[in-house]
Amino acid sequence: MDLSHCFPPVADRSARVLVLGSLPGKASLNAQEYYANRQNAFWRIMGDLIGAGPDLPYAQRLESLRSAGIALWDVIAAGERPGSLDANIVKHSVCVNDFLAFFAVHRGIRHVFFNGGAAEATFRRYVLPSLQDLNLQLVRLPSTSPAHAASSYADKLAAWSVIVAPAK
Repeated sequence: MDLSHCFPPVADRSARVLVLGSLPGKASLNAQEYYANRQNAFWRIMGDLIGAGPDLPYAQRLESLRSAGIALWDVIAAGERPGSLDANIVKHSVCVNDFLAFFAVHRGIRHVFFNGGAAEATFRRYVLPSLQDLNLQLVRLPSTSPAHAASSYADKLAAWSVIVAPAK
C-alpha cells in the first residue's frame, strides 16, 4: 500500500493558534487541498467564523486563515490509510511531522486545536512527549468530517468558535 503524505503547514510567524487534522483523505489528496471533501464542514465553519468559506478560491481561504492568526497542519506526515477514515490509519506506518521545528519558528502559538479524536490521540502519543518544555493548551474539537454525524452543524460551529478568541 502506498503512503499518504500530508501537505505543508499553512502558517506564518504571527500565528497564535494551530488547528491539526490527522492525515488528508482521498478527496484532499486528489485536489491537493486541505479539507477538499465538500461534505466536510471545515471550510463552512471557517466561512462562518472568519469569512473563509468554501465558495472562495482555495488560496484566498488559506490567506484568510493566516490573516486570522490560524495555522493549519496535520499531525501525521506520512502513513498508510486505505480510504479516508481515520480509523483505517495503519498505526505502525505513522510518521509524524517535526513539531519541534514548527514551534521553534511559530513561537506565538499557545493553543492547539484538534479536528477530532484521531488527531488528538496521535499527537498525544507521538508528539507531546517531545514538547515538554512548551506551554501549550490542547483542545479536541468535534471532527468536521462527514463521518462524525453525532454533532449537528450548529454544535460544531459553537465548539469551533473557540479558535477565534481562545482563552489565555
